[in-house]
Amino acid sequence: MPGTELFGAEERKEINDVLETGILFRYGHDQQRRGIWKAREFEEEVKKFTSAKYAHTVSNGSAAIAIAMAASGIGAGDEVIVPPFTYIASVEAVLFIGAIPIFAEIDETLCLSAEGIKKVLTPKTKGICLVHMCGGTADMDGIMELVKEHNLTLVEDAGQAFGASYKGTSVGLFGTAGSFSFDFFKIATAGEGGAIITNSEETYKKIDSYSDHGHDHVGTNRGMEQHPVLGFNYRISELHAAVGLAQTRKVPHIREVNRKYKKMLTDILSKTEGISFATLTDPAGDSATFLNLLLPDTEAAQRTVDELNKAGVGGFNYWYSNMYHFINQWDHVKNMATVSKLPAEVLGIPQDYNDLQLPKSQEVIGRLISFGVRCTWTEEEVKSLANNISNAVKAASAVAAI
Repeated sequence: MPGTELFGAEERKEINDVLETGILFRYGHDQQRRGIWKAREFEEEVKKFTSAKYAHTVSNGSAAIAIAMAASGIGAGDEVIVPPFTYIASVEAVLFIGAIPIFAEIDETLCLSAEGIKKVLTPKTKGICLVHMCGGTADMDGIMELVKEHNLTLVEDAGQAFGASYKGTSVGLFGTAGSFSFDFFKIATAGEGGAIITNSEETYKKIDSYSDHGHDHVGTNRGMEQHPVLGFNYRISELHAAVGLAQTRKVPHIREVNRKYKKMLTDILSKTEGISFATLTDPAGDSATFLNLLLPDTEAAQRTVDELNKAGVGGFNYWYSNMYHFINQWDHVKNMATVSKLPAEVLGIPQDYNDLQLPKSQEVIGRLISFGVRCTWTEEEVKSLANNISNAVKAASAVAAI
């Protein structure tokens, strides 16, 4: 958890600024807050880091992707292509803004592939919720070609990819809008927080209003502001923004160290038979938050997981059986187990979620084991981890040979 590894004096200073004013709300109270505007500063830091023209911070990353889609014009009845490998919030967001998720194949990038998207396109396809998974990026050249050819709305969920870029452009800036998560487990954390970026002034104004009950934020009297659109409460507090601000300033350092250690791990492990790695579409733009190993097949990966557990090697995820990140365990989605009826249930879903044919996704995620990269490791710890992983893979191979 890189962000939380470096939690210290900088975060406490920003929090104390807020506590000294007593203004925890991000809007208004101009005199009492004495020039302390942490949400605004947080947004400026996100803009500077991503080179986005506009940024808006909100309560969490799940809200951020929902807002990004709504502000991009996606809504009730729209078919939106989604991946089967993502934190489930991406799919929930599509459902809760009234749209219909259409699952497509991923590839070794761990993201939706252009080929997978093309196979599920129909005249009813409105857009794509493209998720950049495990710190890397999707094949943006191939995907953008499809987006332009079919006039699709692209929204990027880069919750796990803050700090990643593709050929010099930050993730989140290829589509109409992009979102980031600043929850406890990300490269930078606000405790809970999210951000949306865009280069469109029109989209930004919709984001700004929609995330705060429709307020247009014009003038100095909040109670007399106009409401150009309906919205809801997705505001971030000044306390969370204060933490996010301090953390975002640390990301360049975290990313630099992560890249160094990930390269060390990759160089060592590439010598072990049976280990390959997820495809990086732009190695220079990797946020390096995850080391993503691909084993020869699902059985080899499962045996390796067993060996890692036996040896007490932690810090990894086997997503194939993870309850929240891969479709195999999403029975509540497959069966539409909802608290209240959703538009998708009324309008009808063109895919049978209980009988999806996604062989490529099953094959890739079955082979995938991901290790979180820590910026506070020592080089000796990195070498020790690589040795432990290598030994587990070899032991798993030996078991298979018996």
